[in-house]
Amino acid sequence: MESESRGAKSTITNPNLLRAFPLPFQCCVLTAPVTRGELYSGFGKLLRFCCDRRKSGTWKRSIQLDGRSIRIMLRSRLFYLGSIVFTFYLMQPTDAQITAPWEVDALKAIKGRLIDPQGNLKSWNRGDPCMGNWSRVLCYNATASDGYFHVLELQLLQLNLSGTLAPELGRLSRMQIMDFMWNNISGSIPKEVGNITSLKLLLLNGNQLSGSLPEEIGFLPDLDRIQIDQNHISGPIPKSFANLNKTKHFQLDNNNFSGSSIPSSYGNITTLLKLSLRNCSLEGPVPDVSGIPQLGYLDLSWNQLRGPIPSGRLSTNITTIDLSHNLLNGSIPTSFSGLSNLQRLSLDNNNLDGSVPSDVWRNIDFSGNRSLTLDFQNNSLTNLSNPLSPPANVTILLSGNPICTSQNQLNITQYCQAKSVLVPRGPANNSTVCPRCSTDLPYENIPMSPIPCLCAIPLYVEYRLKSPGFWDFVPYEDQFQQYLSSGLSLSLYQLEVSTFMWEEGPRLKMYLKLFPNNTAYFNDSEVYRLRGMFTGWLIRDSDIFGPYELLKFNPGWYNKLLPDGAKSSLSTGAIVGIVVATFAAAAFLSSLITLVILKRRSRHSSSKKRSVKRIPMKIDGVKDFTFEELSHGTNDFSDSALIGQGGYGKVYRGILSDGTVVAIKRAQQGSLQGSKEFFTEIELLSRLHHRNLVSLLGYCDEEDEQMLVYEFMPNGTLRDHLSVRSKEPLNFPMRLRIALGSSRGILYLHTEADPPIFHRDIKATNILLDSKFIAKVADFGLSRLAPEPETEGSAPGHVSTVVKGTPGYLDPEYFLTHKLTDKSDVYSLGVVFLELLTGMQPISHGRNIVREVVAANQSGMILSVVDSRMGSYPTECVEKFAALALRCCRDETDARPSMMEVMRELETIWEMTPETGKSVASLSVTTLGSSNTATPSLGSRMVSSSGYDHHQYMSSSDVSGSNLLSGVVPSINPR
Repeated sequence: MESESRGAKSTITNPNLLRAFPLPFQCCVLTAPVTRGELYSGFGKLLRFCCDRRKSGTWKRSIQLDGRSIRIMLRSRLFYLGSIVFTFYLMQPTDAQITAPWEVDALKAIKGRLIDPQGNLKSWNRGDPCMGNWSRVLCYNATASDGYFHVLELQLLQLNLSGTLAPELGRLSRMQIMDFMWNNISGSIPKEVGNITSLKLLLLNGNQLSGSLPEEIGFLPDLDRIQIDQNHISGPIPKSFANLNKTKHFQLDNNNFSGSSIPSSYGNITTLLKLSLRNCSLEGPVPDVSGIPQLGYLDLSWNQLRGPIPSGRLSTNITTIDLSHNLLNGSIPTSFSGLSNLQRLSLDNNNLDGSVPSDVWRNIDFSGNRSLTLDFQNNSLTNLSNPLSPPANVTILLSGNPICTSQNQLNITQYCQAKSVLVPRGPANNSTVCPRCSTDLPYENIPMSPIPCLCAIPLYVEYRLKSPGFWDFVPYEDQFQQYLSSGLSLSLYQLEVSTFMWEEGPRLKMYLKLFPNNTAYFNDSEVYRLRGMFTGWLIRDSDIFGPYELLKFNPGWYNKLLPDGAKSSLSTGAIVGIVVATFAAAAFLSSLITLVILKRRSRHSSSKKRSVKRIPMKIDGVKDFTFEELSHGTNDFSDSALIGQGGYGKVYRGILSDGTVVAIKRAQQGSLQGSKEFFTEIELLSRLHHRNLVSLLGYCDEEDEQMLVYEFMPNGTLRDHLSVRSKEPLNFPMRLRIALGSSRGILYLHTEADPPIFHRDIKATNILLDSKFIAKVADFGLSRLAPEPETEGSAPGHVSTVVKGTPGYLDPEYFLTHKLTDKSDVYSLGVVFLELLTGMQPISHGRNIVREVVAANQSGMILSVVDSRMGSYPTECVEKFAALALRCCRDETDARPSMMEVMRELETIWEMTPETGKSVASLSVTTLGSSNTATPSLGSRMVSSSGYDHHQYMSSSDVSGSNLLSGVVPSINPR
């Protein structure tokens, strides 16, 4: 009865507090009430419990502390003494074995063959590899069927390692990435590498490997990328490599396969995106690669290839063809004409004769500053097939050909002036390979240096594109090098993309090398400058490449130039932090318990006034504006600058002191928060970067003012352009591109944001269009910044601030569950797709867009509801788009596709659609009654939407998508 008189046992559980403590303390569980005498035995039981958990590797992340036990423990000196003893015990290494023992032995053998002057692998002498103790070793995060963890990746790049590769590598049979790039490893490649049957990336470039390539590598079933360039490999190129039916990137540049030829069977590797065998002393004919459907990059330059160029037509994805500096003869094939993505055709320094082709640029779209370079210099070309009249974006180089000295060809003098084109360089002559650089320092040859065979010490950078606007990097690789080298104020040859790999998202991770400008070293000021450019986010974002993030700036040899505080000391700092945190854990834990007790005794007031005093805080990536700056930019927030109003407050168009036009959301009094809460929201929004999301530029938090500053979208909202009042209606390719961009932005919020974000209010007024008509989603992540409106919806201008679901867009299941999920966003986006298709409002004059389109589809008249202002369109594409929109708008949550499925299907429709090779800015706007002149894709027929008898609601006056008729609320089953 005594226990009852004291009340029921109190249990305190707060997982959010656990992150401040070492994991061992997070496992400890105290639930039973104890006396002072019981504390002695209880502490022993606790110790044994946590030890058992520690050995099994299954720490329990919870703290459950009985209030009476807490008070007794706090009064006990044994608690503090025992905590310290317990902490010392936990610091001792465990003998638990979770990595497969044969893989541990293999890793030790690999280390034994390597010379590690910087001690990067010293951690390989203790503990278990997959417990996170061994640097540069990544494992599967769950045990395999045999009960062991297995090595997934070896990331040994840029460690200045020498020595040789151990045959024991073959025992890591489940490894997927083997990365030894940019070291000084010598010797041959062990044939046992062929036993790593799970291998996807074989990255050995930039070493001193010699001997021949093992035939066994050609039988690796899942190999996606092989990079063994910049080594001393000799002997023949194995014919077995033609079996690599999943390989996309094949790169063996700058080796010495003297006397060897390229096997013709390489033309059967149908998955290739890139084939690069530059400067390999290869002989024989050029292989026919016309059967590789997705090939985007072909470089066989600086060899001794002979004979004619194959006449087969290459993939239309090809961007670069470099067959320069060989011994090729015959004429230039006509099949090089009409390759729609071609950017460079280099056939210079061969023995080609005949005519100069005059229509290579046929079918190429030069929008977006794209260009084409045709380098035919130093051949035996004697005449023109037709007069040359290339577009302005085409550069033709003909110097060194007989045609330039002909008296009959005086009109081509502008093409006959000798020019150098910055392309990857080979050696000074074709018979020798550049000698290896000295190994005393980490020198490397600069592949594209104007000075042949120049050795220099590079900087290394790990870089990630967070939301690139493409799925295949190869066609954009040259453009990316130009973009980034320009952003860094470097010459093009100073930047090399050593390798890249796609990650989930999709995101593109790449390894870059930066070389000094025609010297062997960077000076200290240049190292500082480059580091500041990356770490200060000073490289402008690109519409194509999107925002980036710096993963690692590795100064390498230049580390000594940087102050100690700027050097990478993560490993040491982490160790010190862990030790200090572990010693302090007992004191922290006791303090926490005391605070919990005190907090339980106190009563919190039901509401708190917002503190007037501003909390100084800096958030990376966004600017802290003053009220005066924003007031000046909006003419004291005059009505003439007002462009919208919603649940959060009013939205103004402002002009900053540097001339930047912005949209400023000014919180109304009911939306104001405490500074801590406001900064928490800003910190979340500042981490969201995607080319299809409206970017947060800054904020203001002063006295009774809170404002958010966003990039300004000059083309307004999607609803503006679907309105019957719009003077420039959107054609179908533009609508489809808007749908695709919006989907990419929402997918990013669902999968890449941390924590994931459900938008909750997707609608046509929350999809904004920039100056190039790129769609950007607005009002994401603001659910805690705005109060719930008194009525659903509002009447915003071209920037919407309503953050709760809007009638017509709201998930029907919300009325049953009162919960919004990722599939709720899919439903709302499906409604937007229907708006793009029909031009209708979600709810207008009593009609529900979903119900109307479903009825038309069920009667076989889906084309009858297509927007009459869209002009001509491909029927198959429109029908597929309509079917996708209706799947998104299914009543049942489980029946709707995921956002990833939505995006993939839109991309398929996009590829089918005529004119989608053009950029949005260059797409023609088709008004009612006009027709597109593009040739329809195979299997599609073009129909003009003006030829249908539309329902009367198509001609009714426009109603804003969120200014709906009062009382119109969709039912559970609106169809």
